[in-house]
Amino acid sequence: MSRRLLTFGIVLVLASCRWGIAPAAEATEDCVNEVLSGVSYRFIGQWDVEKLNHILSLDAPEVFGVSPSYAPARNAVNLYRVTYPSVIPEQGNKPTLASGLLAIPDNAADTMPMLSYQHGTVYGKDEVPSFPERSPETQLVLAQFAGQGYVVIGADYFGMGLSQEPEGYLVKASHQQATYDMLRAARAVLAHMHRSTSKLLLGGWSQGGFVTMAFLEKLENAGETVAGAATASAPVDIFLGLNGFLQFPRANDASWVSTLFILSAFSFENYYNVPGLTRSLINDEYYDASRKLYDHQTAGAAQIPGDLHKLIRADYFKPYFFAASAYGRLLNGKATAYRWVIKTPVRNYYGEADEIISVGLGRLAMSYQEAMGNGNHAVEAVSTGATNHRGTFATAVPLWKTWFDDLKGAEDGTRLRSEIPGKRIDARD
Repeated sequence: MSRRLLTFGIVLVLASCRWGIAPAAEATEDCVNEVLSGVSYRFIGQWDVEKLNHILSLDAPEVFGVSPSYAPARNAVNLYRVTYPSVIPEQGNKPTLASGLLAIPDNAADTMPMLSYQHGTVYGKDEVPSFPERSPETQLVLAQFAGQGYVVIGADYFGMGLSQEPEGYLVKASHQQATYDMLRAARAVLAHMHRSTSKLLLGGWSQGGFVTMAFLEKLENAGETVAGAATASAPVDIFLGLNGFLQFPRANDASWVSTLFILSAFSFENYYNVPGLTRSLINDEYYDASRKLYDHQTAGAAQIPGDLHKLIRADYFKPYFFAASAYGRLLNGKATAYRWVIKTPVRNYYGEADEIISVGLGRLAMSYQEAMGNGNHAVEAVSTGATNHRGTFATAVPLWKTWFDDLKGAEDGTRLRSEIPGKRIDARD
């Protein structure tokens, strides 16, 4: 081959990569596609139907401990890691760069429904959607939804994935900004590929359930239409949840609830600029190990006591002290995601043996909305039975899918019956 032909071939490959028209099978991780306004994406792999069904039938049951009936995958999925510009609201809209996952079904559909999935608590910086091989929850969502023709996106949150920021665990406005800008970035990439989506749906587990509700609040405030939002084990009121561990512990409370205090305290100290906040909460002998955990040095987790009375200073077990503390005020004032008039159909799935989320907390958003006058019935709390934290998620996912399929097929004004006899919700497009 002549040098001219070789050069032309290289230029053609680079150009097709840049223009977003390279076939998935030919794309590589070295191929970075640039879109408008600082958004870029790279192909990170294709998962075939066999792999997706292996996740559903073997991997997920092993990881999550339950074996519900999943809809089998019917198409392969192309995976892309997206980087996009965003801002940190708590720091005067300081510019930052974030990352996330875009998963596109490998089928002939021109327009597909989109699910934005918000991930749960993880300790490793790369155990997030844009590194799907490291994230079992993302794998399950991809297999169940992308394998069935849904576009799936997932933000890594600030401080996770490729982000160079400290982690912003349960920092509400930053979670809202990261997810909102990921949605915009994903739409830009899809337009770059000449693909489009129809209905927008939201889903999230655990921390991601909180983020999902916070994201929904931002989307509704911005006038964005959301067809439906579903959560599993969502702590919609972080102050209430942590107060329960301190004041009214249950026999089945998980030993790792310690990490919820640690990650949120360090995050609040950094994002809300409250020097010394974490030292005021954590006993001195566990501060260094707690710092390592927050800095994603996962070895630090082994040094964290499961007994909150060892980890946390004694004064915080006094209800009035906790509520009046800087940490308590931040939790109570900035870490709730249900106190607005919700318009979108929402289902909050909860487990009756969940070691993190109490039944009351799992039902809180519905109770709050129904307490308004004659009642706002947009939110349903749905029990998954005697499931633990992981089991609640894995059991809820196929229920999300069944409901979302109905929602994405519903016309404006149609009313859909829920799984709970005698209860109905409005399906708004």
